[in-house]
Amino acid sequence: MKDKVGLHELYAKDADAADEQVFGRQVDPVSRRGFLRGSGLVAMMTALGASIPFAKYMPGGLIPAALAQTENAFQLAGKDGLTILNDRPVNAETPAHMLDDEITPASRMFVRNNGVPPTLENVDANNWFLEIGGESVANETKLSLTELQNTFQHHTLQLQLECGGNGRSEFTPPARGNQWTTGAIGCPEWTGVRLRDVLQHCGINDDAVYVAYEGADTHLSGDPKKLPISRGVPLHKALEKESLLVWAMNGEPLPMLHGFPLRMVCAGWPASVSGKWLNKILLRDRVHDGEKMQGQSYRVPCKPVAPGATVTDAEMCIIESMPVKSLITFPKSGNSHSRNAELEVRGHAWSGDHQVKRLYTSIDFGATWQRAKLRKPVNRLAWQHWSATIEFPEDGYYEIWARAVDDRGISQPHVLPAWNPRGYLNNACHRIAVSVAG
Repeated sequence: MKDKVGLHELYAKDADAADEQVFGRQVDPVSRRGFLRGSGLVAMMTALGASIPFAKYMPGGLIPAALAQTENAFQLAGKDGLTILNDRPVNAETPAHMLDDEITPASRMFVRNNGVPPTLENVDANNWFLEIGGESVANETKLSLTELQNTFQHHTLQLQLECGGNGRSEFTPPARGNQWTTGAIGCPEWTGVRLRDVLQHCGINDDAVYVAYEGADTHLSGDPKKLPISRGVPLHKALEKESLLVWAMNGEPLPMLHGFPLRMVCAGWPASVSGKWLNKILLRDRVHDGEKMQGQSYRVPCKPVAPGATVTDAEMCIIESMPVKSLITFPKSGNSHSRNAELEVRGHAWSGDHQVKRLYTSIDFGATWQRAKLRKPVNRLAWQHWSATIEFPEDGYYEIWARAVDDRGISQPHVLPAWNPRGYLNNACHRIAVSVAG
């Protein structure tokens, strides 16, 4: 008896072969457009339960969004319908349609851990201390959380955090790590003090180049001498007015899973630089060499490589500002809609250290694009909200694609960006499925 494999597994092994095997679609190796006609077109329409008006524009190797969705919900304390990716450590993402709020609620903020978080029983906010040290600090200092709150000016900003591996599940060949789809992103309000105010209070030596953190989470091995993660940012990023040490999310104390009682937030860069359960800041005279800073962790090839290529550590560069990206949060993928009515679509867009300037939508697999309404961010490094009104020319299966362009003129790629060994920085256009009938 022939073994059965899932659609994702089949496409991961050989997308072109899967196209031909599943739908009888042959792919032009130059244009990457698929020749979907005859029995192949009938097979895909049968699977989707609708005709595909713009089938001739569908890229080869593309699993229709309606077939690519997964519904694997679980209940995590304080969370609302997130999808679990791993339970040791706990990592969970938020389905795109549940990120529709302009300010991400704590209950819908993704969870990314590298080690074992401290428990509430072991954390006393009234007796929590932050040490500031390292080779490049003028005066080593230890501040209680209360002193931190009473000494420095408070700031509240809406800041986006995105896991560097968000979108990893789409890479072929597959990349090792949590198979995030689109939901490792959130943009809550954070309240705290500026990191630069604290560093300047302690004194920054002229040789300082990097600012790193350590936290109270423990290594999965249980070895107290090992840190699960200790990353950081160059001094210039740490000194930005948006880089904060925070104790509140959306006006409430930080949830335990998000770093209670204190964390760092350096928005626009991989969320791994925003350390949780913060108990130590290091001013370094070199690029930080802590856990998850070396080897291939949170690094991509310095130059483009072929999919599946072997890349040495020396050929990998540290990820800094995250790429331009967007998300469709309404309607939910798989929605049915009447052809006689307009469809209101909305979502968010962001671009690391930059601002999104234009947002486009497409219903013909990227053959043509229509400009959407785009709002300015409430403050620098917050995501931006967009909306569009869409009309459908005839009944059938459609995909709505969203594409953002930032202030450098850099656009999201239509399908997949350059492959990399760890599956970082996938900023392909987000797409949802819509079934239209009169």
